[in-house]
Amino acid sequence: MAKFTNKITKRIQTFIEAQKLFFVATAPKDGRINLSPKGMDSFRVLDEKTVAWLSVTGSGNETSAHLLENGKMTIMMCAFEGAPNILRLYGTAIEVLPKDEKWTDLVANFPEIPGTRQIFVMTIDSTQSSCGMSIPFYEYQGERNELNDWAASKTEDELQTYIQEKNSESIDGLVTKK
Repeated sequence: MAKFTNKITKRIQTFIEAQKLFFVATAPKDGRINLSPKGMDSFRVLDEKTVAWLSVTGSGNETSAHLLENGKMTIMMCAFEGAPNILRLYGTAIEVLPKDEKWTDLVANFPEIPGTRQIFVMTIDSTQSSCGMSIPFYEYQGERNELNDWAASKTEDELQTYIQEKNSESIDGLVTKK
């Protein structure tokens, strides 16, 4: 039986902090739903109603475009070890870019990661925990470094050019925040 709350409890926060992988889902009014796995040390609980995740330069920027259109986001985490659990965080989110006033305070919550592009800040409407008894066990072996190595090999100008060319529009043609 699923259990809903309207905030991140201490138990939920402890579960979140133990996770190495999370999934972010957003959708435009019309077009493709985006569901992306995220890793690295890029997720933080800021308070009982707010979470943030640091996004790095990648092959797309669907989340940015979708949030500009409707602001809705769902984040899911599931236990691959220990007690079974699936956690969903439902809410609305904003995107914060390095040029934005809130950037300096927010980025201080994260380690320095090459290719850092933006931070998404989500206000929690509700959480949902469910059993997760069908989720298989997986063993964490470590982080992949390919994306960090790629970003570290680029100059800031090269990264900005890549972002402009590859991350300015969603796959459905929606504009991203710049």
